[in-house]
Amino acid sequence: MNSNSQSKKEIFDYLVANAIYPFFSKKGKIFLKSSRKVFLTEDNTKEIIDKLNIKTALDCERIRKEVRERVAANREHRPIKKWIKEERPREMLMKYGPASLSQSKLLAIILRTGKEGASAEELAKRLLNKFGSLRAIDSAPISEICKIGGIGNAKATQIKAALELGKQFYKEKAEKKKRIKNAQDVINYVAEYYGPYLRDAKKEFFSIILLDIKNKPIENIEISKGSINASIVDPKEIIKEATIRSASSIILVHNHPSGDAEPSPEDIETTRLVIQACELVGIKVLDHIIIGRNEEDYVSFAREGLMK
Repeated sequence: MNSNSQSKKEIFDYLVANAIYPFFSKKGKIFLKSSRKVFLTEDNTKEIIDKLNIKTALDCERIRKEVRERVAANREHRPIKKWIKEERPREMLMKYGPASLSQSKLLAIILRTGKEGASAEELAKRLLNKFGSLRAIDSAPISEICKIGGIGNAKATQIKAALELGKQFYKEKAEKKKRIKNAQDVINYVAEYYGPYLRDAKKEFFSIILLDIKNKPIENIEISKGSINASIVDPKEIIKEATIRSASSIILVHNHPSGDAEPSPEDIETTRLVIQACELVGIKVLDHIIIGRNEEDYVSFAREGLMK
């Protein structure tokens, strides 16, 4: 570039376009640096520094901040494929690993493309800003996700599929458990297998975990799905499912849509009736777990001394 013929604004625009930043060395020398392949002669560098009147470390810091803000603003409206490689989500994931990426960059990889005027990462940020968390996005219906401009049914279903894979990963981990030995093992199993699905459920679900003679889970059966406030549980249905699959013992599981995991009098009475019914056919009820709103909100009847 010929900076003599350039105005101060044009020079600043040039810095933004090429992501060039001024720095102040320990020896007091001002120099320009860019992550892109930009060739600047010593004379060009000196002319830019003089034209922008860069004299101190504070001047360098101020201009770097202004350039960064402009680069970021421009980047939001450019396709990711036109970003420098060091800032592209996919390239960053391959180089640094998925754990190093922000949620917006991970979502951008899933979304793949943006829309005119907004990159995939910008759409991801809008998504996170609207719902506040991945958990809230997971709970939202596809129709609500599609209200964000640039996200249609295809992108919404891609997001839902990715979140479901995460939940099934934990479910798969639970299914590999060899044996349940105590109340904490029960809580851990329920947290992995049921937690991602039932913590935010709007209705009450009642399920049973069937175990063999060595207390190894062999199957999970949904017994009932109720209203916002309650599910209907028939002990005869529980015994039927357990005997068909030759279960030696069972664990009861249900969620509270209110988010409060504390057992109600109805929960305690239901547990008592199921225990009595199962005793008649030689099936042991090991525990009853109630799932609340948060990851730590699990109540074990066995731990609380309520298995009577």
